[in-house]
Amino acid sequence: MSTETLAKPLTGRVAVVTGASSGIGEASAEHLAGLGARVAVLARRADRLNELVSRIEKSGGTALAIAVDVTDAAAVRSAAGRVAAELGGADLLFNNAGVMLPAPIEELATDQWQRQIDLNITGLMNVIGGFTPQLVKAAGERGVADLINTSSIAAQNIFPNFAVYSGTKAYVTHLSRHLRVELGAKNVRVSAIEPGIVETELQNHVTDDGALQWLEGSKETMEWLTPQDIAETVGFIATLPPRVNLQQVTIMPTRQPN
Repeated sequence: MSTETLAKPLTGRVAVVTGASSGIGEASAEHLAGLGARVAVLARRADRLNELVSRIEKSGGTALAIAVDVTDAAAVRSAAGRVAAELGGADLLFNNAGVMLPAPIEELATDQWQRQIDLNITGLMNVIGGFTPQLVKAAGERGVADLINTSSIAAQNIFPNFAVYSGTKAYVTHLSRHLRVELGAKNVRVSAIEPGIVETELQNHVTDDGALQWLEGSKETMEWLTPQDIAETVGFIATLPPRVNLQQVTIMPTRQPN
């Protein structure tokens, strides 16, 4: 095995990362590129994507920016076509775009409920629908492909006022378990990553005072995870031997109790 293969174990692979304009997606795209993958970065903010591509290219990597709203199924299909045409098709999909908008259910913040369902569930499914054919094709040719979905510890544990968000993430985890059985027979590994609290832009979207106070208070009792912590986990999953599938990975701050 060459030194380059050891240093860049994802050389020859094509990774697609959604929600790549900030936080976990941004860090993961840079990390996967550093491991040798050619990376397609998807998000709505074209300017942020272009900055990310520039950083990756300056570090010697290859990246393609595609501005897309994953809740638009036709736009996602178009993006998948570009990845196939320009990079040869994806064999690693990090399905990461999402939003967290906690609030007491009695506030009837139906617009926020719908936004979370649209992005965390419908957007997730649009991306799976757009790229699964490429993953299956790549796995048939190369022996392995990866579908990694960002869930949350909220899929497992109970957090008051996070009911809708938690419900969407429970969907992600349970869907991932089913897809692992369905696609594993075709050499596509499926994993759900369930982080605890991570320092990202997600917290900036929170408008509920109670949730904001809880989040701020938690900073006094624990050190939050960083996007890089999750990025390195994504890289670890993707570089495991083809026979190994980490079905569900929970990543918690050391001092977060639940």
